Amino acid sequence: MQSLFDVDPKNLGNKVPLAERMRPQVFEQVLGQDSLTKQGAPFRSLVEQGHTPSCIFWGPPGTGKTTLAEVVAAQTDSIFKRLSAVSAGVADIRNIVKDAQDELKFHGRRTILFIDEIHRFNKGQQDALLPHVEKGTIIFMGATTENPSFEVNQALLSRAKVFVLNALDEKSVSIIVQSALDDKERGLG
Repeated sequence: MQSLFDVDPKNLGNKVPLAERMRPQVFEQVLGQDSLTKQGAPFRSLVEQGHTPSCIFWGPPGTGKTTLAEVVAAQTDSIFKRLSAVSAGVADIRNIVKDAQDELKFHGRRTILFIDEIHRFNKGQQDALLPHVEKGTIIFMGATTENPSFEVNQALLSRAKVFVLNALDEKSVSIIVQSALDDKERGLG
């Protein structure tokens, strides 16, 4: 008997929220963040050259912070692990780091640890990331709507590059809506 956890989300069709189904898969599909994603942009160039930095994406809700981290993971064939600082703790970080060490040692694959709402981690939780970021065991990516200069401790901030994402303009939103209406596979068709 198959459990709920055995179901591949890609086979759920319309049961997966539209925003998740339409999530960009490559840099060219990410709209409104050209300073990071257009061909030749410094961030994109670093990723394409295999030098993905630990980083913090700072911007308003709905600007593509999570999407950008997922695109980077896909582009670099990295393992993608996602935590929410609202519900995760140091034990979760330790488990992911252990798996990341094994993946790197046995398969040569990097792990991107994406932490949503990184500003909600306390100092101790943020400090737990430091040795693993320094050693390169994980590539840390955090997302925040709050100014990281005030909400992320200085030790972690000094080991990550901060990239600012801007609110989507009207043109980008229009393109996204039209794509969702037109796409027969992932959208409303």
